[in-house]
Amino acid sequence: MESPLLSDREKAAVLWAEHVTKNTARSRDDVFETVRESFSESEVVELTMITAYFNMNNRFMDSLKIPLEHQDSVNKIKGTGSLDPEKVRQYLQTILDNWPESFPPPNLD
Repeated sequence: MESPLLSDREKAAVLWAEHVTKNTARSRDDVFETVRESFSESEVVELTMITAYFNMNNRFMDSLKIPLEHQDSVNKIKGTGSLDPEKVRQYLQTILDNWPESFPPPNLD
């Protein structure tokens, strides 16, 4: 929640997901009010549904010991986590070099 990388809106979404996951959302009016400052009623419903769905899916898969991905898929990506620092620097520099001067405002309808 202290990360400068997240906007206030993103922090509110994470806060809501945490309380829905812990099943404490119903007793935290302060959290609900924080979320309602950033999201419309329909967006809060959608955030709640998505969080509940992923919680249910994880519990279902974990309880039945069903892997989220087939082992062949996992094996394909093993060892691909090493990065060449120079390529990462070049990639980030390309992003910075092409960064727009401004962004359009979000569509909050």
